[in-house]
Amino acid sequence: MAAFICFMHGDAQAEVDDATWEAFFADLRAAGGFLGGSAIGDGVCLGQRDPLPEVTRSLVGYLRIEARDLSDAKKLMAKNPVLVAGGTVEIRALPRTGEA
Repeated sequence: MAAFICFMHGDAQAEVDDATWEAFFADLRAAGGFLGGSAIGDGVCLGQRDPLPEVTRSLVGYLRIEARDLSDAKKLMAKNPVLVAGGTVEIRALPRTGEA
């Protein structure tokens, strides 16, 4: 199994209610792919150069999931409420590094 992080962008075309999210999370848990997640609040970029880039304001939440591969991760996200509401879900692999 591989780990993925899925970023939800704030471009959904409709509001998503709590019941829709709870049903989606229940499906993810039943599939054994849910590793956690959260809404994303405001923040800052840190660095040694000036000017620093702006915080990516389009990101509003993330999910960590486990799937066989990217194709399987896409299937797990197919019913993501942001995606269903016309928004964007960005799936990125979390390569395993530094394991003993």
